[in-house]
Amino acid sequence: MEDFTKSLKETGAKSVRLVDAITGARLRPKDACRVDDLRPALAEYVCSIYPNVGADDYIDRRAIDDLRGRYVSELLRDEKGELSSLETEVVDSLRTHDTLTENIENEYDGQRPVGDRIADGVASFGGSWTFIIGFIVLLAGWMGVNVALGARVAFDAYPFVLLNLVLSTIAAFQAPVIMMSQRRQESKDRLRATNDYKVNLKAELEIRHLHEKIDHLLNRQWERLTEIQQIQIEMMNDQARAAKRMLKATRTKSKNAEQSRPRATET
Repeated sequence: MEDFTKSLKETGAKSVRLVDAITGARLRPKDACRVDDLRPALAEYVCSIYPNVGADDYIDRRAIDDLRGRYVSELLRDEKGELSSLETEVVDSLRTHDTLTENIENEYDGQRPVGDRIADGVASFGGSWTFIIGFIVLLAGWMGVNVALGARVAFDAYPFVLLNLVLSTIAAFQAPVIMMSQRRQESKDRLRATNDYKVNLKAELEIRHLHEKIDHLLNRQWERLTEIQQIQIEMMNDQARAAKRMLKATRTKSKNAEQSRPRATET
């Protein structure tokens, strides 16, 4: 019981004056992070870098974020070897708590040159029912007018050589334009896949961190509950011993009183 009271006093004294165990600077309560509250893997990493830091010491949260980024970098380097620029960006976002989700559509569409916009428009119009129905009407009208005018008056008599030339020219220009649009769509999909990879990697690291943190908190909670239960048992034992002493004293007094009564009657 005395040891527990002493530990409470020490903890209270530390909470009044929070000092960074690394730099020795004063810390505000919202900026202080106790080493014992960190997940075990990160706490071991901090203690390996700074051997003088103990479990009851406090460190600035910004320093903890920097140490967490360094720890994740070494963890990824051990698992995957040399880090790529994408993985380095993910580690930096973990250190600075920035979001990685980007709207690829708006960013990519805002940087399109005029040629890409024309290619997208041609590909979009060429793959629509409006183009198909309009082209069928145009072909039917072209052939119908030339057949109705006859071979002498028609500007493109049967077998419609001019029409074949026009169709070949349209196909020759339309195919490269559609390929340009598809290539631009592939680059957009590549950017989207890169962004998804960064987001998924960060989510994986955060989920791993949360799992370890929750396990650590559960273990600490069970330890505290066990400690509280032990203190309650000690208090109950102290009360039981005090009650036994009081009961023993009461019995002694009653016994002395009974022994003094016959002497008084004899006198």
